[in-house]
Amino acid sequence: MEITIGVRNVAREITLESAQTPDEVVAAVTEALKGEAPLILPDEKGRQVVVPAGALGYVEIGSPEQRRVGFGLV
Repeated sequence: MEITIGVRNVAREITLESAQTPDEVVAAVTEALKGEAPLILPDEKGRQVVVPAGALGYVEIGSPEQRRVGFGLV
């Protein structure tokens, strides 16, 4: 699933692919905002993205459905 994070005062977004469910991402964002702890999300390559909670502008959670690849798919 694709996750896009907007950071305050930064023009570029952070985009990552994650194996987490949408509910897990929402829980992590909520916990970070509630306790002023950093938001830490792992990506599919084993890396971790760390964003200070105070710098979060928005978090966009993509569809958990896998993308289709190929020609002529409907």
